Amino acid sequence: MEIRLLRDSDDRVAVSRIYEESWKFAYKGIVPQAYLDSIPAGRWAGSLDRAGWDTLVMAEGKRLIGTSSVSPSRWPDWPGYGEVVSLYLLPEYMGRGLGKALLPAAVEKLKERGFRDILLWVLEENRRARDFYEKAGFFSAGNFMEDEIGGRPLREVLYRRNGL
Repeated sequence: MEIRLLRDSDDRVAVSRIYEESWKFAYKGIVPQAYLDSIPAGRWAGSLDRAGWDTLVMAEGKRLIGTSSVSPSRWPDWPGYGEVVSLYLLPEYMGRGLGKALLPAAVEKLKERGFRDILLWVLEENRRARDFYEKAGFFSAGNFMEDEIGGRPLREVLYRRNGL
């Protein structure tokens, strides 16, 4: 298993597929099924090279199986924080402990960029992800963001980890 920065030669559509398949698996029963079914191939391909972001990929041989993007906090109320913007694995690789390798790599990338405090957002109903982040030392900050995905109101919970 290799975790590394996204390379110019990496297939952005293959990385986007990790997002797409992960969303369809992890958000089933949370996000409306019609929305999940309508996610087009390559949906996230164009957002992987945003200025100020670092995107990591996890590879098994030549196959990309996981990804995480990090950046300075995108939220004005949280200046000085680094943010784990995303962390996804292909569904068939979930539950194997691979997230326990990908998340520390993302945190390390933020540490390299000088961040000691980190935040991330999780859908409130995504108990599996919330448990994962809590076991990794993140805690709910008590802040919430109202969102809407596929016409369904959803709430996101802010998680933090301080003093890296």
